[in-house]
Amino acid sequence: MMAWAGHELPIYPSYYPHEIDITTVPPEQALSQIERGQIQAYIGTAPLLDTALPASVSAVESLGSFVIVEVNPDSPHVRNGQGTCVVAAAVIRNLVEHGRGFIFSPYPVTPFHGDYLYHADLAVAAKQRWLGREDKAPAGIEVKPVGAIAASLVPAGRQTQARHWDAEVTTVEAGAMVAQTMTAVNGWLGPPWLRKGWFHADLLLADAVTDPESKARVGSDFKQLTTGDYEDAVERINLERDLVGILSNSCHKTVAGYTVRHHYFSNDYSAGIENIAYDSIAGFAAPMFLRTAKLKDFPWNGWLRLGTDKPPAAAWNPMTGFTDAFGHLMWFALSDPALLPSPNDSGWTINRIADVAAKSAR
Repeated sequence: MMAWAGHELPIYPSYYPHEIDITTVPPEQALSQIERGQIQAYIGTAPLLDTALPASVSAVESLGSFVIVEVNPDSPHVRNGQGTCVVAAAVIRNLVEHGRGFIFSPYPVTPFHGDYLYHADLAVAAKQRWLGREDKAPAGIEVKPVGAIAASLVPAGRQTQARHWDAEVTTVEAGAMVAQTMTAVNGWLGPPWLRKGWFHADLLLADAVTDPESKARVGSDFKQLTTGDYEDAVERINLERDLVGILSNSCHKTVAGYTVRHHYFSNDYSAGIENIAYDSIAGFAAPMFLRTAKLKDFPWNGWLRLGTDKPPAAAWNPMTGFTDAFGHLMWFALSDPALLPSPNDSGWTINRIADVAAKSAR
């Protein structure tokens, strides 16, 4: 087998700016700095605008945060567990009616996940199941929002910070969850199921499974999926569906839906970026973005200026460091992994290599 390396597209699918400048930019200043040309893309989360974007700024979307509703078992509205689903349904209906930016999707695998098609029928069934509930909502349900996003979704009249609450609404940022569970060692990013919906479902909901039989099935399915103990793709997909089905079958803790995250970049004719590739889960905080962000002023090379919302905090070494947002971005730029996460899939794509037909020596 022989492979010739050079700057040909099949070998180097990247533009490689010769300088990447990463600076900390407060979220409220991100759009103005992009518009003035001080940065060309923002990796953090900038506030949503009520007006149209400036002409020189464009945006792409990725999965934002999972919105989770958890019912308090000590709530007076819950009697022997029979009222748990009634309280959860009332809170979810309230989010649907009043939550700005909330996407109702009571199934933990979303359309942003590459393996969503394996779960699409179950996701539709879950939505119909919650919408079809006709339970009369009990009066005076008090909801405790945790975090700024949750507080923006729950109507002020329903919110409480008292010790006694009926339901709690929390959010888990999808990109941060992926980053926290990612291992980057010697050019390898993992685990292999890092961006799969069933893995995210387990991270979000496994702690809420208390029934011994269900807990055993969850553990068995997870072990088979992570050890490759299945015959073929059909058995693997059925294991994934079974796992997520068990995890999402409880009213005690439910993924009620999700939010969408917007990522902003400069499309300025001269100093902007073209050929944008971004990750459906992590947005611009992904290796594929740095390898495909082509500057309009240069066919290759150039100066790429990026902004992040948090300053560096972790150690700078490839074994135990680079664990914060800045470190991940820096490591994506410096490392050269053989495989990269596919931007819109839950699988992987090759990096810097191509299939080359073997030729006999002359």
